[in-house]
Amino acid sequence: MPASTATAPHPHPLAAAARLVMLALIAVLTLFATRDVTQLWWIALLAVAGLPSLLAPQHRLVAPLSRVAEVVVLGLAASQVAAVASIGTVDGLGASAVLPYLAVPVTVTALRRRFREGAALLAVTAATLLISGALTTVGGGLQLGQPGYLAVCAQWLILAALGLYAAGTLHRVMAVRGEGKPQPYAEATRLLTQLRTVARQLPGATLDPGGISEHLLEELRTVAQADRGAVLSASGGGRLVVLAQAGVDRVDWETTLDADSAIADAWASQQATTAARSQSRSHRGGDVSALIVPLVAGVRTVGLVVLEADVAQAYPPPVVSRVTGLTRPAALRLEAALLFDEVRSLATNEERQRLAREIHDGVAQELVMVGYGIDNAMATVFDDADETAEALRTLRGEVTRVITELRLSLFELRSEVDRQGGLAAAIAEYARTVGASGGLRVHLSLDESTARLPAATEAELLRIAQEAVTNARKHAGASNLWVTCEVDPPYAQIEVSDDGQGMADQRPDGRYGLAIMAERAERIRGRLEIRPRQPSGTTVAVVVGTSSRRDNVRDSAAPEGE
Repeated sequence: MPASTATAPHPHPLAAAARLVMLALIAVLTLFATRDVTQLWWIALLAVAGLPSLLAPQHRLVAPLSRVAEVVVLGLAASQVAAVASIGTVDGLGASAVLPYLAVPVTVTALRRRFREGAALLAVTAATLLISGALTTVGGGLQLGQPGYLAVCAQWLILAALGLYAAGTLHRVMAVRGEGKPQPYAEATRLLTQLRTVARQLPGATLDPGGISEHLLEELRTVAQADRGAVLSASGGGRLVVLAQAGVDRVDWETTLDADSAIADAWASQQATTAARSQSRSHRGGDVSALIVPLVAGVRTVGLVVLEADVAQAYPPPVVSRVTGLTRPAALRLEAALLFDEVRSLATNEERQRLAREIHDGVAQELVMVGYGIDNAMATVFDDADETAEALRTLRGEVTRVITELRLSLFELRSEVDRQGGLAAAIAEYARTVGASGGLRVHLSLDESTARLPAATEAELLRIAQEAVTNARKHAGASNLWVTCEVDPPYAQIEVSDDGQGMADQRPDGRYGLAIMAERAERIRGRLEIRPRQPSGTTVAVVVGTSSRRDNVRDSAAPEGE
């Protein structure tokens, strides 16, 4: 048996119900038109012809052949029923009792976007109706000569063709709209891929606004005289910021767009502007020429280039033309760099907030206590030398502890998952380092397959493990630390257990640390569980994906091992 087999598709309930309803409808119409029960055998034959298409709708050969058989039987049935039916005074109208079934195979092809097959089915139906009409005699004449028969057949063929054409047109319109408005994730992937390609092609392979601005100034000084120059961009509030400047001395440029200056005029008009006065607030006077060129990307002004020379008429129209020839492509590069800088700020803002909380609740509080200790020592320095010495020794111990905390925090920030070492190795290294600094005996149980999790998932799991280990060292008062790491992609489970005081109210790590771990677990669609460990302590476990060996977070403590 092959390792993997395709599952046979089951008949769609809606398709089966539609066929049964249509068969029942034409059965009733046939009885009404012919008053002959024996004509119902055509209905049974239609049901048999359509059965393979219903049972194997995806089959590349059986399904199309079944639909061809349906329309052939339909054409023959329409001719026969029309021959024996008696509807009104016009002969041949009895075909209208059976031809509504033509909607079934045509609709199926339209729903499966097989419009050419639908057109072929209509052609086969028309041919069958013509041939059967030419071979059937009614009242001494050919059925094909009956106006009623021809009108009914033409009516249903035209209706089916119009329906098929409308479905095809709707499909093309939706496809065009889908191309014009791609799905958010597909569009994000496309844009990020383009951004990576552009970043590699930029000078120095960088998307740093300052670096791009400096490179632009260097290029401009090769085509125009400039004793000083700057690239400015908007910062909000009607002000500009200097991204880069060139010249011997630092210049205090005019950065207010509300001021009466050539800089404000160029920004508003999006046109290169020359002036006979400096755009610097600190200029000492004398002859000066200034050229201000806006950096326009599309319809948006993303920045300005200011060039100044200490001579009159330094920027005639040919020079201005050469400068603008360089700034036009630079505007797009600078806009990409500014957008990338904004995206990078958004991406790092969350981590900055986390670090701010940790510093506020950790090192900052420790330093406050050190400050109080210094105040106490100063208050007793002249009264009791022994007490002061003891206070200073305590302070020295506190300072040593704060330095240790800082070093561990820096080690945590530098820690990352090595693409060669793997997640388990990174967690083990961190647990050993923290355990050694905190006097904890660390027990490791590592089980990692050669396959790897996505890099983003490994990074989040490492941070969760680091947070759990740090909480155990800082707040639990534990002697032992058990760390279990099991990775079998797409499944992964990490457990950190301690034998400390447990999750009682006196442990302050639930305030921020646990919330951070929960946020990280949710980000990778993982499950975080925090539970007491018997006889004492706490277990923090995070699970990503499902495993054939276990589907839930284990109820027992992590196994011990070195």
